This record gives sequence, structure tokens and C-alpha cells, in this order.
Amino acid sequence: MPLNFSDDTIKSLLDLAKDAGDKILEYYYTDIQVRQKIDKSPVTEADEKAEDIILKGLAKFNPKIPAIGEESYSAGKRHNINNGVFWLVDALDGTKEFINKRAEFTVNIALINNGISIFGIVHAPALAQIFWGSALGAFCKNEEGHIKKITTRTAPQDGITVVSSRSHREGEEDLLVDYKVKNTINLGSSLKLCLIAAGEADLYPRHGTTSEWDIAAGHAILTAAGGSLTQIDGSPFLYGKDTILNPSFIAQG
Repeated sequence: MPLNFSDDTIKSLLDLAKDAGDKILEYYYTDIQVRQKIDKSPVTEADEKAEDIILKGLAKFNPKIPAIGEESYSAGKRHNINNGVFWLVDALDGTKEFINKRAEFTVNIALINNGISIFGIVHAPALAQIFWGSALGAFCKNEEGHIKKITTRTAPQDGITVVSSRSHREGEEDLLVDYKVKNTINLGSSLKLCLIAAGEADLYPRHGTTSEWDIAAGHAILTAAGGSLTQIDGSPFLYGKDTILNPSFIAQG
């Protein structure tokens, strides 16, 4: 293991995610200024400030482990990750939700070891919820401060609950033809994976473009809760590829 996941280690990482979330909330309650990156996706100062907090915190935490952040990567910064251990950071996942004043945006921090996401934090600052998962299990802390262990559920016989992106839904129908779907929940950000991990939903099929930092933290939490995330054909979903873009995938409890 590249890190010793003691209670103190996890608390320090959770505190770091919360610090980034608190910075994002400073912008959330103001008139948000939006710019476009080269790929035409939106970015705000909140994305950049929160990422700066996380990257500096991770460097102090363990300077030998490189960290890939969405905004620094988009600006051309590339780390050597040949040793197989690195952080993936999406300091503000769900920027469109954030811009539109929907509370579903998250702070994502994941640790990758040899292509596998072994630890993840997903913090939803506007909802005052935080999820995390590792070999020690998956957990959620709610707005009252109560911590509980979470696990995936057995799919209900009367039909499953599918979680779906608000913005990217192309090709989903093709992936659902073999399932009896009772409910669909439209959500932004990696909270979709957390709902499956917490036993509140059953399936998340995804065609179309995502990046490694979008999925890695939720993937670790889902795995720790007893679920899985694979490519459509069932092959492993790995990180640290030559391109930061992901293949299509399906996540399930």
C-alpha cells in the first residue's frame, strides 16, 4: 500500500476536502463568473482556488506522490506517474450544477495504485455530506455529523433505480434493454456513484466522454461498498492511461 490508511490519515484527507468545499461555497453564494477552457467546458475561479488548496495540501501530506488536478492538467501540467501511485483530483465536479445553483456539485479526491482506485473522497459541500471508501470499507457523514458505514443493496425484484447524468445521456437506452427499470434519478457529479454505494440506487450506465478524475473517487467508494464499475464488456476499468479520457462504463451494486 502506498499509504497507511489510519484513522488520522483519513481524517486529514477529509479535512482537506472540506477546506476545498468551504472555499467553493464562498463563490456559490455570489454572482459566479464563468469562463471557457480550450475544450469549451466551463471553469470558474472556484474550480481553480479549490484545486490549489487540495494540491498544496496533498504535497505537504506526501510530497513523493504526484497529483493530477483537472485545471492544472488542462493548463498543460503533466506529472510523471510511471511509478503507478498518484492522486486524481477534481476539485469541483459538476461545474454546470455549481453554475446553475444546484447543490449536487462535489469535491473529488482519489488515490490510484497500479491502475486501481484504492481510496476516494466525494464531498458535497452544499449538501454537507461526505463519502469516503478504502479497503477499510465505505462510509458517509451527513449534515448532522453522523457517520455510518454504507453498502450496496440487492436489486429490488419490482425493478431497479437507475442514476443518470443531467447533461450526458446519449446511448443509455441501449445499455438498459436487459433491465427492468422502475425509477430514474437525474443527478450531476459523482454523487451518482455514491447513491449506488449507499444502497439508494442500483445502476449507472455511461456512454460518452468522462475523464479519469470524474470517476476515480466514486469508483473507490463504490468498490469499498461492495459494488463494481467496469467497462461495458465487463473488463476492468483502470486509471493512468495514456489519455485521461475514459471508455464507456457501467456501475452497479
